[in-house]
Amino acid sequence: MTKKEKRDHVLARLDELYGTEKEGFYHNADWQLLAAIMLSAQSTDKQVDEALPGLFGRFHTAKEVAEADVEEIESYIRSVGLYKNKAKNLKKCCEQIWKEYGGKVPDTLEEVLKLAGVGRKTGTLFLADAYGTPGVTVDTHVFRISHRLGWAKGKNPVETEAELMKALPVDHWNRINFQLIYLGRSVCTARRARCEECPLAEWCEKKLERKS
Repeated sequence: MTKKEKRDHVLARLDELYGTEKEGFYHNADWQLLAAIMLSAQSTDKQVDEALPGLFGRFHTAKEVAEADVEEIESYIRSVGLYKNKAKNLKKCCEQIWKEYGGKVPDTLEEVLKLAGVGRKTGTLFLADAYGTPGVTVDTHVFRISHRLGWAKGKNPVETEAELMKALPVDHWNRINFQLIYLGRSVCTARRARCEECPLAEWCEKKLERKS
């Protein structure tokens, strides 16, 4: 079986297991979606979901966040990790959105990365969710599993992103992140690759290495 055939089998199985559309965070505006993704870093979805109704119930525009005290923003996001630092970034980010972009989050990665607290992973994920912009979001799960599958060999997320953009069809870029997150949380974990119960085992380079 060729590498492309193995890849296509894996992609089809991921689609079958996890679907092609993910459930996004609760939001009513583009800045709120960006805020939710920013809050999700080093936090669980449950922690973020607990914070969003109160946060968005209080703040309806980026301008309102920009004008708020950091301490008040903190009070709404205490359920998430690193909430103090995130509150500062969220205030500064919303100031930029309001003053520099007229209250609307920009739609290019170059511009989004200029916003406070927004790194490449957050920016790529936001553009995919908000505007459908094709992009591969490389978090720890995507990095780990793509290497185990033999799709990438890069030493860092940026190199791995470039490799995956070459290895995967464009229509799979946006969904590979949440699909591999689900797989990485339940089966192909950082602590141990449970190949004996993995639905992708027969096409996985790591499993084949173990056999040889």
